Amino acid sequence: MNQRAKVAAGVAGVVLIATFLGLMGWALANQEPVTGRSGVTRLHKAAPPISLDLFDGGTLDISQDAGRPIVVNFWASWCPPCRDEARLLERTWRKYREEGVLFVGVDIQDTEAEATAYVREFDITYPNGLDRDGKISIDYGVIGLPVTFFIDGAGIVQKRWVGAIDGATLESWLGELVAGTAHQGNSEGQDLDRFFELGK
Repeated sequence: MNQRAKVAAGVAGVVLIATFLGLMGWALANQEPVTGRSGVTRLHKAAPPISLDLFDGGTLDISQDAGRPIVVNFWASWCPPCRDEARLLERTWRKYREEGVLFVGVDIQDTEAEATAYVREFDITYPNGLDRDGKISIDYGVIGLPVTFFIDGAGIVQKRWVGAIDGATLESWLGELVAGTAHQGNSEGQDLDRFFELGK
């Protein structure tokens, strides 16, 4: 190998190493905690079907509610952050139900007795049921609680909040759902201080 080829090979090697180190540094600086990824695979895609036997009797199939905005909240009675947001969700549901919004609660990894006690404690009136086999949670990519999904009238998951949601965000995102502008602006939010990772 002549001198020019050796120099070219050396420069190429240095550039390759520098590029690799740069990418590694960028990845480390921008990595997101695994908790923040709960449900992220559903964003901007068709909402998976939800069919639930409700705690108050009857069944719910969200496919029968096509055309209306839907808020889906995953929770459990043993989850402290879920308790933090329970009254807010119920209060907001009562405010928005006349505008055609449907709230749905999906209880996971719980017993029916504890779940129904929770529903009574917080006087929850929107439809709630137990994800008995975990299929709904898996379909939505839920790896912690609570997680709330905002589905537009076309059945697309437009927004996702990880952790207990705050009132200002809930009101703002619901307003966008009702107005049909939920595809604009932020589509994700999180409060990881009020989030319980499953399996911990």
